[in-house]
Amino acid sequence: MNYFSTRNTGEKVSSAEAIVKGLAADGGLFIPEEIPQVKMEGLEKLSYPQLAAELLPYLLPDYDREFLKQATEEAYGPAFHGKAGHTVKVKDGLYALELWHGPTCAFKDYALQLMPRLLVEAKRMLGRTEKTRILVATSGDTGKAALEGYKDLNGIDIFVFYPNDGTSEIQRLQMASQQGGNVGVYAVEGNFDDAQTGVKKAFRDPAVEVQLEKRNIRLSSANSINWGRLVPQIVYYFYSYFRVLEQENLPFGTVIDYCVPTGNFGDITAGYYAKKMGLPIGKLICAANQNNVLADFFATGTYDANRPFHKTGSPSMDILISSNLERLLYNACGDEKQVAGWMKELSEKGVYSVDEQTLETLREDFAAGWCSEEACAEIIGRYNEQYGYLADTHTAVALGVAEHFITERPMVVLSTANPYKFPRVVLTALGQEAPLSDFEAIEQLEKLSGISAPDSLTMLKNMPERFKEVIPAEKITDIAVQ
Repeated sequence: MNYFSTRNTGEKVSSAEAIVKGLAADGGLFIPEEIPQVKMEGLEKLSYPQLAAELLPYLLPDYDREFLKQATEEAYGPAFHGKAGHTVKVKDGLYALELWHGPTCAFKDYALQLMPRLLVEAKRMLGRTEKTRILVATSGDTGKAALEGYKDLNGIDIFVFYPNDGTSEIQRLQMASQQGGNVGVYAVEGNFDDAQTGVKKAFRDPAVEVQLEKRNIRLSSANSINWGRLVPQIVYYFYSYFRVLEQENLPFGTVIDYCVPTGNFGDITAGYYAKKMGLPIGKLICAANQNNVLADFFATGTYDANRPFHKTGSPSMDILISSNLERLLYNACGDEKQVAGWMKELSEKGVYSVDEQTLETLREDFAAGWCSEEACAEIIGRYNEQYGYLADTHTAVALGVAEHFITERPMVVLSTANPYKFPRVVLTALGQEAPLSDFEAIEQLEKLSGISAPDSLTMLKNMPERFKEVIPAEKITDIAVQ
């Protein structure tokens, strides 16, 4: 099975090539020629690494199965403390898929513990000997997860760009204190979209390619625009589905809805592929914060990024240009020229409108809503008090939106980050006066909740900051060729 660009179906590559390239030459995103159907029998009994090893070959057919088995065992073993795919009941009919038990306390660990192994193996299979330079724009969590996954790998260096004053202090420190000889971290003036646009410009600049090629360097991406980021995330939809059936003693085929806190649209796109591969998912509910461009899009069919940008307590969702929606647009309309046209309008005008048929096709699988900052805080306090569940800000957004879509079907909310990554906001939502220091807030939240903060976060207090440079987005291209 090959992959092609959402903007040019004539550009076909293998899954290994798609992972090495990251982004298609025309700026489009790689998608599979066809979506395979999974043989479900026996999958419900597998451990998380075993399930990943069974599912990945469907979408990465040119990788050796033994390699994938070893890679998944290494990626999802000790680093996840036995809680990979941990799915807990919050209340009757509502579950939380806790994706923050990995090394950086965020869902990005699922992809970025495995993806470096996929990239190194892809280069080996393709006989590629150049240095791979990875550029990452992050709204908070991807940066640390990518840095941790790629640090000190031979033949790879990685530069991460995050919005200055646009992450939590814990998120910033996770990146600024990163160890490794092949890493670089830069705060970017502006918001995430500015950083993401700067990275995409570097990928599309022919002069950058020429300069790097002279030194035998090629660019790649660890953002969810890279197919290698998306594929590992499909696995936890399957795993959580089986865990809900197990806990409720329900038969396979029971339809379950998923509510996903959404920024760049990658995590929910993984759920879409899981559904199309045969998993009995009903609605995929896109939960947005006050940057509600996606909720408006599903309501109207017009994607309008020309709106005020809000810095919120859920910074990983503070995004106005959701790149992965492009994959869904192609799957909904099947017209590469139409998709390229919409993306051109978005780039030039900041807005585009899809036709009614495309919108209706998207609505067959998706619904959407958004949650205000005030509602998010109320949700954190209420769920802690009524159900004993301590949610981070992103999970709270999803819980708030999910309440408007719950039916008789079970609902799984993706819990994407540990609440201790945002201790001041969570503490305030619980009715406490938050200290200025995140670390003092962590201590106070531990006493209040009785839940210990992860060592990987508390140790940041004593870690030296290696990276403090703030740059304009226009300088990202210069850094790409340094």
